[in-house]
Amino acid sequence: MKFVDEVKIQVHAGSGGNGCLSFRREKNIPFGGPDGGDGGDGGDVYLQVDDAVNTLIDFRYKRNFHAEKGEHGQGRLCSGAKGEDLYIPVPQGTEVWDDDTDELIGDLLVKGNTLLVAKGGWHGLGNTRYKSSVNRAPRKTSDGTPGESRTLRMEMKVLADIGLLGLPNAGKSTFIRQVSAAQPKVANYPFTTLHPNLGVVTLKDVRSFVIADIPGLVEGAADGAGLGIQFLRHLTRTKLLLHMVDMAPADVKQDPIESVRIINKELEQYSEALGKQDQWLVLNKLDLVPEDIRDELCQEVIDGLEWQGKVYYASGITGEGCDTLCDDIMDYLDDAKEAEAAALIAEQAQAED
Repeated sequence: MKFVDEVKIQVHAGSGGNGCLSFRREKNIPFGGPDGGDGGDGGDVYLQVDDAVNTLIDFRYKRNFHAEKGEHGQGRLCSGAKGEDLYIPVPQGTEVWDDDTDELIGDLLVKGNTLLVAKGGWHGLGNTRYKSSVNRAPRKTSDGTPGESRTLRMEMKVLADIGLLGLPNAGKSTFIRQVSAAQPKVANYPFTTLHPNLGVVTLKDVRSFVIADIPGLVEGAADGAGLGIQFLRHLTRTKLLLHMVDMAPADVKQDPIESVRIINKELEQYSEALGKQDQWLVLNKLDLVPEDIRDELCQEVIDGLEWQGKVYYASGITGEGCDTLCDDIMDYLDDAKEAEAAALIAEQAQAED
């Protein structure tokens, strides 16, 4: 299935029904008076998270959505029925923007979350509403108001604990195939990954986390080069970045040190927060590096980058170093959850004081 992570749609709430002009006319009741009912309210439009929806691709084929109009009022004080609300299913992790004002309307992160995006019109009033002591037979009614219409821009950001980044052909897809059941395309040429792939990594103690394979970045990605700018947004939701480095590039002119610097520069240009996000260095494809120079080559990269964070030696093909890396990732995520819980408890205690 094609991955779609940004679409524009039109939503139209239902208009309110008009009020009714009617008078009661029955045998032996010569002065029945007004009995026109009110119209019904128009239906609202909601977006709702549905775990059966994984991408925004359905919106490529249907872009206009209309909620039901309210029915008009009728005689004998009968009010019109309210228009049925429209619930549009969207994938988890969808940001919703008003395309005309560029205002963020909401962020749908949790299953079952709903977001009102267009309010239905108000019902019109029947002539009964205008009856008074000085106007016993009013002929005045009001029409229902139009429902809201909006152009929405929806952006999907994958929800993953860990994000993989690196230049094209750094071995990200091979790594995610090694540690999870995900089966992204793997080939010996750049840009084999054209859309994000998610994999669930399950450890022996049944703990698990979600890892995202993001298409390879190139220099100038933050300015729109390659596929980078289209998918950099997906990294903003992750808790930890794994920077995959090809230690045996097919192009001998490709310097691993320069590769890391290029990617980190793009992250900083795209988002200051993303540039400061926790990042571990994974020196990958070591099965292709002769053992007698492996340690020396890896140390050159670490020293050249003046890397202060964690470093792992790995091979996505053979699985070397992958188990240790996954265990450490799980411990990192558990510690982060404990820290978040402690901070929340402290915040609640401070609020109570």
